[in-house]
Amino acid sequence: MITSPLLYLFTLALLATLLYLLETKSSLKIFTFVPSVVMIYAFSMLLASMGVFAKTQAINEVYNLAKTNLLPAMLFLMLLQVDFKDFAKLGKKLIVAYILAVLSIGVAFVTVAYLFDFSSEMAAAFGALAGSWMGGTANMIAVGSALGVDENAFAYALIVDSVDYTLWVMLLLFLVPFAKYFDRFSGAAVEENDFSVGCACSMGAKRYWLLIALGLFISFISQIVAEYVSFINKTTTIVLIASLLGLGASFTRLRFINGASEVATTMLYLLVALIGSHAHFEDFSGVGRYVAAGLLILFIHAVFMVIGAKIFRLSLFSIAVASLSNIGGVASAPILAAAYNKRLVSVGILMAVMGYLIGTFGGLLIGKILLWLSS
Repeated sequence: MITSPLLYLFTLALLATLLYLLETKSSLKIFTFVPSVVMIYAFSMLLASMGVFAKTQAINEVYNLAKTNLLPAMLFLMLLQVDFKDFAKLGKKLIVAYILAVLSIGVAFVTVAYLFDFSSEMAAAFGALAGSWMGGTANMIAVGSALGVDENAFAYALIVDSVDYTLWVMLLLFLVPFAKYFDRFSGAAVEENDFSVGCACSMGAKRYWLLIALGLFISFISQIVAEYVSFINKTTTIVLIASLLGLGASFTRLRFINGASEVATTMLYLLVALIGSHAHFEDFSGVGRYVAAGLLILFIHAVFMVIGAKIFRLSLFSIAVASLSNIGGVASAPILAAAYNKRLVSVGILMAVMGYLIGTFGGLLIGKILLWLSS
């Protein structure tokens, strides 16, 4: 049994590192269906359930300290990559498709929460899931922390995210050859754009030490301000301040420091491992219901996207990539875009990066609505 706080953190960091290396360096097919971030959570939860980590005050303190400081730092670094100027280059049709995807996902979450009559615990968990399906796992953790999602409920959200997301990716890739038939149905016309847009994260020399120091400084500032100014609760205030500071910094030269994505991802993996280390699963009996709820959310979202495509004359490429940039994020949206045309990879990247901003604010809004419905 691990009783040392330092050894506790080292074990979680080592676990995250090994699983990340397995995903990136090996050819194991399992990572195609279960991303390393889910595996990290599952294995850290398994270690906790086996009693590997002692439930001491020292370990609880280091857990709270690490989570509180890493979360705003990660959000700030993630948002450094947002570039409104390049996003505007996508053109009217693609931007309409992206907005339609965000709004339809929000409507779908509210509709399903009403139909399934979620408890307050699961309403908060699905609010966190909304953060993920509007942005990514980083947004899920931010929204989940702000809404006070229990570690076990968070695990349910991760399971729904992983299972339903995998099925959604498979469906969207399957539909690629049918694009010309869909475009004929929607009346979509080819829109000429300059798709050679770039990404801020690809410029400048890597300066990891500077990014870590900057992220932790923003974390410190966010927590200090949250002591005097409170919006809903302290954690929500910290999340919002760090997000706004990250958005503001994306307009400065800080955006050109390469390495922000790598450092933020490292913090994300450690945060996931930390949350998993405090989860204990005794019963999976209700997980099928929540997976079904997630599938219904995707179905409602799809119906809205098809109707929107017909109204606004959008192509299958536009609505599919807009959808996956929200639900799948940077990891999968570029892959789907490349399946249509390799020149369009940057479209998927830009839409997904915008999700870092939309996911936190949109997830918090949806989460509050779901909690209101459950009360």
